[in-house]
Amino acid sequence: MIPWIHLDTAQVPGGGELKLSQRGHEFSIRLGQNELMNNRLSGSEKALATLAFERIKDRARPRMLIGGLGMGFTLGAALEVLPAGASVMVAELVPAVIAWARGPMAEIFGASLSDPRVTIVQDDVAVQIRSGRGAYDAILLDVDNGPEAMTRASNDGLYGVEGLGDARAALKGGGVLAVWSQGPDKSFGARLSKSGFAVEEHRIRAHRAGKGARHVIWLATKSQPGLSGAGRRKPAPIARTASRST
Repeated sequence: MIPWIHLDTAQVPGGGELKLSQRGHEFSIRLGQNELMNNRLSGSEKALATLAFERIKDRARPRMLIGGLGMGFTLGAALEVLPAGASVMVAELVPAVIAWARGPMAEIFGASLSDPRVTIVQDDVAVQIRSGRGAYDAILLDVDNGPEAMTRASNDGLYGVEGLGDARAALKGGGVLAVWSQGPDKSFGARLSKSGFAVEEHRIRAHRAGKGARHVIWLATKSQPGLSGAGRRKPAPIARTASRST
């Protein structure tokens, strides 16, 4: 069996270490003993982009913000479906993750980082959200382990009431906040609904072939401006889909 080779270690601002390892064509990013990402298991990360795009596909020049570069699967899936006039900003907090994308994992990323629609910024995605009032058609969060932060305690702020309010303010009318999580979180779904979003919860297999763990993707849609009465979207019970693959 091919052994794992440790390639690099990166410090996470605020504490913790990320370790990049390679075994043949397989890459793994770990926090301690916990694997955060593996290029063999990309189904749910890709679904984060494709499910969000379905909600904004009628927009000619959509603007998308992705929180977390990871191994680039969400970005790659977004670029496959977004039109030529779209723009995608990816906010990645850890500089080494960007360096890994352009270095040892360059084959995985392909041409996505040089796509003219893409801007990569080394920054906390929360900062980009707070500075972009009404700027985005879609915000995609694949940060940490989901709403239950594991790598940085400050990531909890993204998924709390204040952070969700910031995300809602950063979206255009009818825009969507899409959130990836390793597993279910009833309290988070309730917070989304109480924050004024129409919420759907999708269970997605980690592997594209319909295998592996079931991850969760929340789609939270902001109401369109100008709707009133029966036309206004109100917080509602969360709609859940059956487990599916991509």
